[in-house]
Amino acid sequence: MTSLSSSPSLVFTVRRRQPELVAPATPTPREPSMEGKDPVRIIRDALSRTLVFYYPFAGRIREGHGRKLMVDCTEEGVLFIEADADVTLDQLRGSLQPPFPCSQELLYNVPGSDGIVNCPLLLIQVTRFKCGGFIFAIRVNHTMVDGTGLVQFVSALTEMAQGAHQPSILPVWQRELLLARDPPQITCNHREYEQLPNTKEGTIISYDENDMVQRSFFFGPTEIAFLRRLVPRHLGQCTRFELITACLWRCRTKALQLAPEDDVRMMCIVNARARFNPNIPLGYYGNAFAYPAAVASVRKLCENPFGYAVELIKKVKAEVTEEYVRSVADLMVTKERPLFTTVGSCIVSNLTRFGLKEADFGWGKALYAGVSQGGAGPAFHGATFFMNYENEKGEKGVLFPIYLPSNAMERFEKELGDFLGGDFNNNQPTKSDEIPMFMRSTL
Repeated sequence: MTSLSSSPSLVFTVRRRQPELVAPATPTPREPSMEGKDPVRIIRDALSRTLVFYYPFAGRIREGHGRKLMVDCTEEGVLFIEADADVTLDQLRGSLQPPFPCSQELLYNVPGSDGIVNCPLLLIQVTRFKCGGFIFAIRVNHTMVDGTGLVQFVSALTEMAQGAHQPSILPVWQRELLLARDPPQITCNHREYEQLPNTKEGTIISYDENDMVQRSFFFGPTEIAFLRRLVPRHLGQCTRFELITACLWRCRTKALQLAPEDDVRMMCIVNARARFNPNIPLGYYGNAFAYPAAVASVRKLCENPFGYAVELIKKVKAEVTEEYVRSVADLMVTKERPLFTTVGSCIVSNLTRFGLKEADFGWGKALYAGVSQGGAGPAFHGATFFMNYENEKGEKGVLFPIYLPSNAMERFEKELGDFLGGDFNNNQPTKSDEIPMFMRSTL
C-alpha cells in the first residue's frame, strides 16, 4: 500500500468583489402570501382583536363638570364599513394626492357619527377594487389620540392582520400623566389661546364655502436649497419644516390681503413626548402635543427678510417644554377648554416622520398614505399637513394641501412663484379632480 504524503501548505491571495444579488433574467410571477384572501375579513377580524388592547376606542366620550371630557368604556364598538368599487387601483393612480373629491365615497360619513360626545370614536371603511387591491380609510375622534398615537394604533392593526397575537408596542393609557395640576398654574404665555373678539363665544370668521378651493403644493430639493440660501448664518441649521412653514406663512398672509397692522399666527404642532423628564412612556397614544403660536403683524411678516419668519418659527418650537405642556393642561381646566384662536391663524402638522407609508396589512406598503384634504372641517380651513411625496420626476420632497378663497388661491400661487422663481409652478402636482386616497386620517 502506498501512502500519500500531504503537500506543503499553499499560501495564496484571493481578491473578492462585493457580494451582489442576481435576479431572474425576465419578470417572474409574484405570489404574495395574502393572495386570494379578503382584506375586509382580515382587517375586520384584526380590528376586533386590536380593540382588546385599545379598548377605550370601543367606548364613548362623555362631558362632565367644567366641560371635562371622559371616556366611558362601554364596549359599544367602532364603526366599520365594507365597500366595493367597480374600478381598479391602476385607474386611480394618475395623481395620488389631496384633495380627493371622491373621499366621501371611500369614507362614508355615517349620519350622527361625527360628534365629539356620545358617538363612535373610530370610523373605518375598507373598499375593495376589481384588481384585488383595496383602500383603507379612517376617521378618528381627536380627543382620544394624536397623530403619533393614531400611527401606533394603525401599526398595531397591521400587525394583528398579519397574525400577531398582540401588538409589538403595547398601548399605554395613563392619561393621568398629563392631568392638570392641583391647583392649576398657568405659567406660560399661550398666544394660541388668546381670546380675540371673534373667538370669545366660539364664533369663527368664515368664508363663502362655495368660493373655497384647495390645492396641494410640492417643495422638492431645489425649493428647499433655495430657501436655505435666504437664511442668515446666525440662525444656524434649519429644518425643512421650518423653511417651508415660514414660506407658507408669508405667502399665505400676502395672498389674504389682510390689514397691515393685523396680527397673524402660525401654530406649529410639536410632539412633546420626548420633552418630559422622564419621557412619556413608549406606547402612550393620547394627545401629547402642543401648538404654540408664532405671532407677527402683517406688515412685519411681509416686509422683513425671510429669515424673520424662520426665526419666529424656530423660537416658538423651542418653547414647548414639560412646563409648557403642563401649563396648557392647567389652562384647559381654568378656562374650561377654550377654543384656540382662529382669527388670522394657520396650523401646520408635520406628518413626514410618522412612517404612514410603512403600514402593511400583508399585501405590501401603501401607494399613498396621508390626509385626504387640508383644513379641519368646515369650521376651520387654516390647517395643513406636511407629507412625504415623490413627484413625476422621481424627486422626493414635501407635499401640503391648502384651503383658500379662489381669488386668494390665485394670489398665493403667484406669491410662491414670484418668491421661489425658476420652474416652481411647472414642478407642481397636477390638479386632481378624480383621484381618491389610499389612506385617510382625519386628525
